[in-house]
Amino acid sequence: MGHKKLNRTSEHRKALLKNMLNSLIKYEQITTTLPKAKVLKPQADKIITLGKNDTLSNTRTLISKLQDIKSTNKVKKTLSKRYENRKGGYTRIIKAGFRYGDNAPMAVIEFVDRDVEAKKVDKKKKVPTKDQKKEAPKEATA
Repeated sequence: MGHKKLNRTSEHRKALLKNMLNSLIKYEQITTTLPKAKVLKPQADKIITLGKNDTLSNTRTLISKLQDIKSTNKVKKTLSKRYENRKGGYTRIIKAGFRYGDNAPMAVIEFVDRDVEAKKVDKKKKVPTKDQKKEAPKEATA
């Protein structure tokens, strides 16, 4: 049987999985369609297992699979330490209804015991400018 084809060419499928793995490692929770989540789960579990055994060979395999040094470092330093006493099942899939446009079944795939702050990695923190600081007290007194 092999693998799910997901209606894509082999190159497109490999790129899709690599990008989804990197996003999952970076944000620790992503929303995608159910079939994609089901294909991603075993891959993600294998990546964590590779990261747990810290050898040069495993590091090179991770870099080759993820094509991203930051993700590789996070797997080795953060995720593998978090799951060192766990024997498997590092991810979970939660069904999340159906997509509005085409009614495709959606799912959330996330790491078990995930870091909630990881989702906010790219969000810019709002820093009020000098103009906004001056205007704020006026609005409060009015």
